[in-house]
Amino acid sequence: MEPAEREALEAEALRRLDEGAVDLAVTSIVRGYGPELLGFLVATLRDESAAEDVFSLVCERLLEHLPKFERRSSLRTWLYTVARHTAFRHRAQQRRRGAREVGFPAGSPLSAVAEEVRSQTAAHLRTEVKSRFAALRDTLSEDDRALLILRVDKGMEWLDIATILAEARPEGAPPLDPKRESARLRKRFQTVKERLVELGKQEGLLP
Repeated sequence: MEPAEREALEAEALRRLDEGAVDLAVTSIVRGYGPELLGFLVATLRDESAAEDVFSLVCERLLEHLPKFERRSSLRTWLYTVARHTAFRHRAQQRRRGAREVGFPAGSPLSAVAEEVRSQTAAHLRTEVKSRFAALRDTLSEDDRALLILRVDKGMEWLDIATILAEARPEGAPPLDPKRESARLRKRFQTVKERLVELGKQEGLLP
């Protein structure tokens, strides 16, 4: 999605939110940002089924949390933060309770929209996950994968990345300063790139 398209999407979603049409605002957000968000979850979690579970939970939680959006960042940055929080919470619940089925409540207005997004992006996601470069990326830690995906695949600015990674942390983790964190992430990103280049050479993917 081009920057102008994102700007139009967010302006429309916020207009609907201001009018009290939360369902319509969430539906437009999920249709617009759903494919890239699901791709992010698959790449970072390395489990398509778990990513779809988290994606479903994110869609449902948007109905509750969107009216509380404080607009201190773009909707896109805030959405990735919600996704990271949801992934942490979902895994913690699985560890405590064991795996459980995740689905939408009966009659959920978002069930059809979320299924539409999953169906439209399924083939692309499977191709990406099976690529040799994706296999190399999967050797990284989850935080490093998220850093690489947000910067390279999603083209996000450093402050936005720092906001997502600093705020979307497990419950009880100490808060981080996004501005200071952005400087640290730049250095970390360079280290991650150098590691992938070296792995790529070892695998014959790079000269």
